[in-house]
Amino acid sequence: MQTGGSRFLVVEDDPAFSRVLTRGLRSRGFDVTLVTTAAQALLAAREVAPHFVILDLKLGSDSALPLIRPLRALCSATRICLLTGFASIATAIEAIKLGAHHYLAKPVHIDEILATLGCVAAADADGEQPSLALRGRQHTLDDVEWRHILKTLRDCDGNISRAARALGMHRRTLQRKLAARNRGDRGAALSRVLRQPARRPPS
Repeated sequence: MQTGGSRFLVVEDDPAFSRVLTRGLRSRGFDVTLVTTAAQALLAAREVAPHFVILDLKLGSDSALPLIRPLRALCSATRICLLTGFASIATAIEAIKLGAHHYLAKPVHIDEILATLGCVAAADADGEQPSLALRGRQHTLDDVEWRHILKTLRDCDGNISRAARALGMHRRTLQRKLAARNRGDRGAALSRVLRQPARRPPS
């Protein structure tokens, strides 16, 4: 989907992260409105009718989940990507049930957000498309769960028992999920998990 110049509403109260995010989006040719509270988000959505919303799960001490339905009601075609540093499967499922299209765990790079939303940034000054602008990528609930499992396994250094406790599931359930994703080979799954580098925060 060619979306250079499209309108983004960023709802984020972390000054450092919002500064990096908005600057990165604008440098890629997008029109960006930044707000820090739920009330500001609804007012801005009425005014600018954003094509895309990047919504932080935690706004101060409040959850942003109750914002999803009002935002969709104001702009039914808006695509919402929820970001959080406190990833959980239950929250991901709830967010998608409420109408969010995607759910990503922080730290996350701007290009990953754009790829997840199916965005293509505007051509740069030399007329070249950014190499990381991917089209049409979707994250299902299974994808969200698998990403969370991988992150937890990495955090637990591949220890299945510790990871299962952190995920709130039985050890055998986690083993079955690993085997199902890797054609019955749990060892191959763990090997791949531990070889993958930890995700770095945006610079």
